[in-house]
Amino acid sequence: MAEGVGVKELRVVEGVTCPFCGVLCDDLEVHVQNGKIKEVKNACVLGKDTFLHHLEGWATPRIKGKPATVDECIDAAAEILAKAKYPLIYGLDSTELGAQRKSIELADLIGANIDHTSSVCHAPSLQAVQTVGISSCTVGEVKNRADLVIFWGCNPAEAHPRHASRYSVTPKGLFTSKGRKDRMVVNVDVRPTPTTRMADAFIQIKPNSDYEVFSALRALVKGHELSQPEVGGVAVEEWKTLVEKMKSCKFGALYWGMGLTMTRGKYMNVLALLTLIQDLNRFTKFVCAPMRGHGNVVGMAQVLTWQTGYPFAVNMSRGYPRFNPGEYSVADLLAHGEVDAALILAADAIGNFPAKMAEHLQSIPMIAIDPKESDTTKVATVVIPAAQAGIAAGGMAYRMDHIPLLMKKVVDSPYPSDREILERIIAKVTAMKNGGNGTPAAPGRG
Repeated sequence: MAEGVGVKELRVVEGVTCPFCGVLCDDLEVHVQNGKIKEVKNACVLGKDTFLHHLEGWATPRIKGKPATVDECIDAAAEILAKAKYPLIYGLDSTELGAQRKSIELADLIGANIDHTSSVCHAPSLQAVQTVGISSCTVGEVKNRADLVIFWGCNPAEAHPRHASRYSVTPKGLFTSKGRKDRMVVNVDVRPTPTTRMADAFIQIKPNSDYEVFSALRALVKGHELSQPEVGGVAVEEWKTLVEKMKSCKFGALYWGMGLTMTRGKYMNVLALLTLIQDLNRFTKFVCAPMRGHGNVVGMAQVLTWQTGYPFAVNMSRGYPRFNPGEYSVADLLAHGEVDAALILAADAIGNFPAKMAEHLQSIPMIAIDPKESDTTKVATVVIPAAQAGIAAGGMAYRMDHIPLLMKKVVDSPYPSDREILERIIAKVTAMKNGGNGTPAAPGRG
């Protein structure tokens, strides 16, 4: 055999967007040979792992634990959804905009509740922004202008490794030509984290005291004196120092995480933060933004909002969208045992939900659409493997600052994309509702 026979030429794909976290780094260089990813440049350790090991742990198509074809699985999924009286569609963060739009189309068709992973992490942020708005900007503007960056209740050093190096801490920008030397970084949290090590100052507050602290900071910003010597376990003098830094900076940016949204106060914590930022803008330019988690989770909130008017927890059972987080969010629906079928797409609900929620999911017909095996696929009634968005399927995604970016397909997959699967399910359900295959119309929307 001649030398080199059977070995395909190395293919280099530049400008690849990483689908792992909300930063969506779009400067990756992926080397592909013989249909496999051999090397990934410019990615963080989490991004490299996502690409290099994307073939590991692939799900297999099956119905009730028995092997099946993808076509058979799609037929079974359509039958479950068409017969359901009160179905749930959930997940949708690690996929692309086209699939997210199709999920809403499907929810409208079957009269489903539709919710996504923000519902159990940054829903309080979305609610607060709905109430008072937000002073925000792109991460590029933070890179070019911010001389004060505050990380509050989040740990980007571990969760978003390249956020600091590309945008918020070390990069040189138009008005921050010295990079790190031009910025002061403050970390506020209940305990030290790896993010603390890259900060100039660390303020350790008592757990569940964020609302109290933000209220005190608002008073100090407005020039009021505080009667107590400490707030949130921190001396008032230390808070005064922070306020002076916030008021005197040229461009300030505050990023928050689930240290605010998933602790006592939740929505009110974020509301107090947003109004503090509004107060600061009387003295300087100050912006804020949540540190968003997986891949395209921001995109799902965007798509839902422009399609229905609401960012999460939307009910379509009456033929029009209704929004009530205390009733239609995934946590409430499952905890109360209300839904009778579920489609989980691009999320591991069983592996992440509390026991009561997971128990109800396992008691009803459940469809899992996911590239990888998970706790959800292990117990799902129907498992449909999908091409992984951003690696084996292309599309658009929204970065955490609401900038849309192209996700490239860099390798092939034996399975269809999330969008293609949903399109085929929609076609099957539509035929059933119209009397095709002898199946009666779905009762979902009465």
